[in-house]
Amino acid sequence: MFPSRRKAVQLPWEDGRSRLLSGGLPRKCSVFHLFVACLSLGCFSLLWLQLSCSGDVARAVRGQGQETSGPPQACPPEPPPEHWEDASWGPHRLAVLVPFRERFEELLVFVPHMHRFLSRKKIQHHIYVLNQVDHFRFNRAALINVGFLESSNSTDYIAMHDVDLLPLNEELDYGFPEAGPFHVASPELHPLYHYKTYVGGILLLSKQHYQLCNGMSNRFWGWGREDDEFYRRIKGAGLQLFRPSGITTGYKTFRHLHDPAWRKRDQKRIAAQKQEQFKVDREGGLNTVKYHVASRTALSVGGAPCTVLNIMLDCDKTATPWCTFS
Repeated sequence: MFPSRRKAVQLPWEDGRSRLLSGGLPRKCSVFHLFVACLSLGCFSLLWLQLSCSGDVARAVRGQGQETSGPPQACPPEPPPEHWEDASWGPHRLAVLVPFRERFEELLVFVPHMHRFLSRKKIQHHIYVLNQVDHFRFNRAALINVGFLESSNSTDYIAMHDVDLLPLNEELDYGFPEAGPFHVASPELHPLYHYKTYVGGILLLSKQHYQLCNGMSNRFWGWGREDDEFYRRIKGAGLQLFRPSGITTGYKTFRHLHDPAWRKRDQKRIAAQKQEQFKVDREGGLNTVKYHVASRTALSVGGAPCTVLNIMLDCDKTATPWCTFS
C-alpha cells in the first residue's frame, strides 16, 4: 500500500460396432480413430466431474422428484496461477465478493474487466459471485457475510464490490488495507453518491477488521441503507477509514453500468422497516447470518476465472417481516 495515495477520513467417434482382434486393436482402426475416442472420453470425464462437484447432478435428480442425501460437493480448489509464486505479486490475496441476482449482462462485463485490472496491478485475487437464489428480497449485506465465511482461507482481505461499478483509473489502490478499511469508491469519485459517510460501491477490509465489526447487519432486505449502518460499525470498532488521494479523474474514475429504467431497484419500505432502517444493529451480523449454499461452481467468463455460489438465505419473519411482501 502507498500511504501517499490515501487520506484518512473521520469516521462468476467411432461407434462400437468394430470388434477387437487378438492383437488388441479394432478392425479398421487407425491412429485418427484412437485419437477421437480418447478425446471423447476425456471430454465426457471432465463434464461429469464438473457436474458432480458443482451440484448440477443433484439438482437434475431433484428435478425428477428424487431426493439426494448429503450436501452438494464443492469443486476441488484449482492450483493457483504460476505468477502467484512470483514474489513481485506480494504475499496478500484478495477475495472479491460480488453480491448478485439476475444481472448477467453486467456480470459478463465485470468478471473479465476486474480480472484484467487486478492482474495488471499484480493483485493476487479470486472473484466470488454471491448469487441469491431464494425467494426473499435481495439482501446485499447478508450475501457479503456469506461470501466472507465461504471464501478461501488462502485469502486475507476482501473487497465488497458492486457488479455495476468498474474501476477505470489504474492509479486506484486495491492493495492490502493494513491500516484500516479503504473505501475505493469514495464520495469524491463515485458517479452517483457524494455524501461524506458513504462507504458503498467498493470497500476493502482485512478479514481481521471485518470480524472486528462483526460483519454487516442481516436486517436490510431490499435496496439501500446497509452500507450506512456499516459505516457506524466501522466507527464503533474504533477503525480509521481511508480513501484515495491524488486521483484527478473525478466522477469519471469509474464506469457505472446501472440503467435505472431497465434495472428497477426494490425500494419498498413498510412502516416497521422505516423505523428500523436508521438504527444500529448491535447484536446481529457475521455471527447470526443463516444460509445454505445450494451449489458452488467454478466458471471462466471471457477467460477470467470466478466461483459462483448459489446461496439460499434464511429469514426470521418475526424479527424482519419485510424480507418478503405478501
